[in-house]
Amino acid sequence: MNLSPRENWRVYLLVVLLLVSAVAVFAPLGGAGGADGGAAADGPTNLQYGLELSGGTRVRAPLVGMTAEVDVPDGADRRIEASLSSNLNVSRTDVQVRQVRNGQDTVEVFANERNGNVTRAEFAAALRDSDVDASEDDIRRGVTQDTRRTAVQVLENKINSVGLSGGTVSTTRTPTGETFVLVEVPNANRSQVLDLITSRGRVELVAHFPQERDNETVYRDVSLLTQEDFSTSNFQAQPAEGNQPARVPVALRDEPARNFSNAMQTFGFTDEGIDQCGYRPESGEDPDTYPGYCLYTVRDGEVVYGASMSPDLARTIRSGDFEQDPTFVITASNYSEAQQLAIDLQAGALPTTLDIEGEGTTYFLEPSLANEFKLFSLITAVVAVFAVAGMVFLRYREPGVAAPMILTAGAEVFLLMGFASAVGLALDLSHIAGFIAVIGTGVDDLVIIADEILQSGEIKTSRVFESRFRKAFWVIGAAAATTIIAMSPLAVLSLGDLQGFAIVTIVGVLLGVLVTRPAYGDILRNLVLDDV
Repeated sequence: MNLSPRENWRVYLLVVLLLVSAVAVFAPLGGAGGADGGAAADGPTNLQYGLELSGGTRVRAPLVGMTAEVDVPDGADRRIEASLSSNLNVSRTDVQVRQVRNGQDTVEVFANERNGNVTRAEFAAALRDSDVDASEDDIRRGVTQDTRRTAVQVLENKINSVGLSGGTVSTTRTPTGETFVLVEVPNANRSQVLDLITSRGRVELVAHFPQERDNETVYRDVSLLTQEDFSTSNFQAQPAEGNQPARVPVALRDEPARNFSNAMQTFGFTDEGIDQCGYRPESGEDPDTYPGYCLYTVRDGEVVYGASMSPDLARTIRSGDFEQDPTFVITASNYSEAQQLAIDLQAGALPTTLDIEGEGTTYFLEPSLANEFKLFSLITAVVAVFAVAGMVFLRYREPGVAAPMILTAGAEVFLLMGFASAVGLALDLSHIAGFIAVIGTGVDDLVIIADEILQSGEIKTSRVFESRFRKAFWVIGAAAATTIIAMSPLAVLSLGDLQGFAIVTIVGVLLGVLVTRPAYGDILRNLVLDDV
């Protein structure tokens, strides 16, 4: 047998790629969880599995909101946001005006008929009251692409911050044009995931202080800081110690630090307000009525803790040192609450909520059932390999021809496994179906090669072999191109399981045409010409 690398470079290329795949599949590369939402396997491989083969939770729901595509006067975005907030009786954070240069301006209200009791007619009327020409026809359900992109990023940050490895967040579009957010978290139960993604996680630091007005004392609440004002890159909750409550150390950006320092001195927190917070949550009273000077930690509109201005922080603010090192702590009632604040500060606030109770759906698969799917998938793949191998041996009855054919097809599947490990593809049942399809199409192509070469007369020279192989390869190439063209829309569009099947099939076809089929041709040439 001729082992010259020059004449058999395709075989050597296949061997090299098999070694690379072996490293990708078996080498301890570190890191659990994949980029595509998989859970790392407990076995000896680096293969990762999606929900159907590892168990977990999937949530699919639209974002709450309505969008008006209108012309917004230049520089009027803040005024319109304030006007809509007042007219629709929603929070300022539930209104978003985006002015787009050389494009269509948009106004979003993160509420609808079910969540916020805002109708399209009321939205249009509020826009007209804000001097914006609008009708109900200008308003559609749903939010803008920018809002969806922000929501996806925040949800990904939330999942990663609590250590749920392999979780993914993406958007999917239905045939009717509706866009949903899809959250998949392997090895997590439904309540755990819902608790994490249903809250917006908007954290504020609010100053509560007395002020004289018309010869009587009234209390004001002024929002001082939000997530965007902090410069800390890694928020870590700390448990209660001694007289110190549970807390999250934070650092401020330069401008928010100056504004915070000025506000504390203007509102009296650094003088008469030191250690003067009357926060008593056990009383059940409205926090707005508590006496004294309090710094409230507010999460999603609810006060979770009220702290006094400490003498040390007051001294650094008065001296100006605070602006040079703007660090302090946000306090919480317990360590669990502090952890939640750290998660929200790290991830950022969702622009709006997921409409899970309305149009949303949740899906949970028990890990034990997923393990059964994994076992049956393996059995199915093994049965498919043996079935194909049996048919090939029955057809040719020559181990020298059939055995390399089966080994080459197996090598193609192993290359696919290496690809899946390398890119962190989370294997689901749709991917397993793609593996099985690749086995069938791969052997089919190898049969075409063997028939063209062996059943077209005697082969006496390498030139005759190459001519017949080239003829068979044109047939295979045309079939591969047809398969790729047919599968490409399924691979690009968000069509659920069909997308995974299409991706595996396309990659398998490309590996076959570029690597395994040519390598089998070299092997068969050596076998045939050695027998001449």
